[in-house]
Amino acid sequence: MTAIVEPVRRSLALLEALSRRSHATISALAAETALPRPTVVRLLQTLVALGYATQVSRTLGYRLTDRVLGLAQGIRFVDHFVDVAAPHMRRFTQEHGWPLYLGTISHRAITIRYSTAPESPMSFERAALQRRSPILSSALGRAWLAFCSTEERRRALRDLGIVHDARLAAAFARIRRDGYAFTIVPRQSRLQGIAVAIRQDKRVLGCISMRFLRSAMSEAEAGARYGAPLNALAAAIAGDASI
Repeated sequence: MTAIVEPVRRSLALLEALSRRSHATISALAAETALPRPTVVRLLQTLVALGYATQVSRTLGYRLTDRVLGLAQGIRFVDHFVDVAAPHMRRFTQEHGWPLYLGTISHRAITIRYSTAPESPMSFERAALQRRSPILSSALGRAWLAFCSTEERRRALRDLGIVHDARLAAAFARIRRDGYAFTIVPRQSRLQGIAVAIRQDKRVLGCISMRFLRSAMSEAEAGARYGAPLNALAAAIAGDASI
C-alpha cells in the first residue's frame, strides 16, 4: 500500500472543506477537518500565499479564489471530450448497431466516460458510466498502452509492477500494426470488445471500444469489419477535439 504523505492529506482536506462553502472560519474548518487549529492556520497562510485562498474578513473567515479552477483543467477537458465524441459515437451506433464506450486513463485503469449502450438495439448491458476497466486486460487499456508514448507506457507498467515483459511488448507491437486491440476474455465469456485509440499528434486523448457478442463474429471478423470504421471514428473525434 502506498504511504500517505500527511501534510498533503491535510492540505487536501482543508481545500475540500473550503470548497463546500462560500467562506469559513478557522474554528469551523478545524471542526470539520478534525485538524488542530494551529495546523489549519498554517495551511491557510500557505494557501493565501500561493493564491488559492483569501481572507474575507475576521468574522467570515476565508474562501477559495478562482485559481483553484486551474486544478480542474483535466476534468473540464474530459467534459469537453465527451461533448465532442458523443455525436460521432451516436452516429456510429445508429449505422452499425453495436454499443460504443469512451474511456480515458485514470489512475492505473480506464474509466468509462460515455456510452451509446442505451441507444443501441444490440445492447446487452447498462452504460457502465464511471466503471473502471483494467488497463492490462481490457481492449480500452491495451489500446491506450499500445499507442501512448514510450515513457507513459513504461510508467504505467512500472506502477503495475511490470518492468519488462517481452510478450506484452510483442502484443503492443501487434496492436499498433493492426490498429486495434481486443479484450483478454475467458474462453466461456459471451462478450468481446475491440478498441482503438483517439490520437492527436503523438498524444492519446482516450480510447473507444465496441462491445459485441462472440457468437455474432470472431475477433478476425470484427477486426476486418470494424477496424477501419472505428479508426475513422477516432480520427473524426480527434479532429474536433482541442486541448
